[in-house]
Amino acid sequence: MGDLLGVAVLGAGHMGADHIRRLEHVVSGARVAAVADPDAGHAKEAAAGLDGALVHTDAVAALDAPGVQAVLIASPGPAHEEALLAAFARGLPVLCEKPMVPDSTGALRVMEAEAGLGRRLTQIGFMRRYDSEYRRLKALLDGGTLGRPLMLHCTHRNVSSPPDFTSAMLVNSSVSHEIDAARWLLGQELTAVTVLRPASSPGAPKGLVDPQFVLFETEQGALVDVEVFVNCGFGYQVRCEAVCEAGSARIGDEHTMVVTARGSAREEVAQDYLVRFADAYDREVQAWVDATRRGTVTGPSVWDGYAASVVAEAGVRALKSGRRAVVELAPRPDLYARLSR
Repeated sequence: MGDLLGVAVLGAGHMGADHIRRLEHVVSGARVAAVADPDAGHAKEAAAGLDGALVHTDAVAALDAPGVQAVLIASPGPAHEEALLAAFARGLPVLCEKPMVPDSTGALRVMEAEAGLGRRLTQIGFMRRYDSEYRRLKALLDGGTLGRPLMLHCTHRNVSSPPDFTSAMLVNSSVSHEIDAARWLLGQELTAVTVLRPASSPGAPKGLVDPQFVLFETEQGALVDVEVFVNCGFGYQVRCEAVCEAGSARIGDEHTMVVTARGSAREEVAQDYLVRFADAYDREVQAWVDATRRGTVTGPSVWDGYAASVVAEAGVRALKSGRRAVVELAPRPDLYARLSR
């Protein structure tokens, strides 16, 4: 056990509990050394059966628990900034679920704090970069055989939205994945956002603007559109089509099993993101554990988390105003000299 990376998991909800399971039973080279959640019952339940894992209700206290060498942050977004800054103060490597920090001002503080260290400590949890289909599309676009990308057409559908989900959260929570995926796939920053509001679905809770149609502009003139529909009722679907100068490529259509019997075919549709992106989460956490044990940091950076927060804020402004909103990023510190690959 002494050779395993001791990880403090902050947050024992849906995402945190799944990461605890993953660290203990799926990835290699790590163990859960501490679990923290403000709800002591959740923390104890998540840590049940874990050999030597300590339980805390205070996230910062968990960072100082014996055996903690790294931190996985899966708590709600508003708690991320304090946890990240506390991890930086202790020199602890971090895997932080998205959003890194929900507001751009807090995200900027985190970026400045890590840049002040002169070294990266953080990988941000944009797991689509680890999905096999997205990685194939990225390699194809980087290879240049289809020419310059002109447009990305994206679909993001959920069966239903959680309680208290707001119209703004369609952009700053759901579409945040498309924000990062578009920046990564295209190797470009997003420069402006427009949000159109179709008639809301009868299946959407009262007052929720759902679906929405989000249009991003990029620094090199490409366009990215996202249909986000979080109460579609029938399944979790994520698709992306790249339209280029000499061809197109689409992913997301066949990530399923088709059952044929008695003269008909039935296609299974995933019901949530933990099913659709299970392999991506496994690869993401394994890559983080492996890099941390080597003393390196890979994957999406704090700059990527900051950029996503700024673009999402612009999207919320566009949703509320009905007008195009410009994205204004702070200068990029030398530590993040280029977009993370």
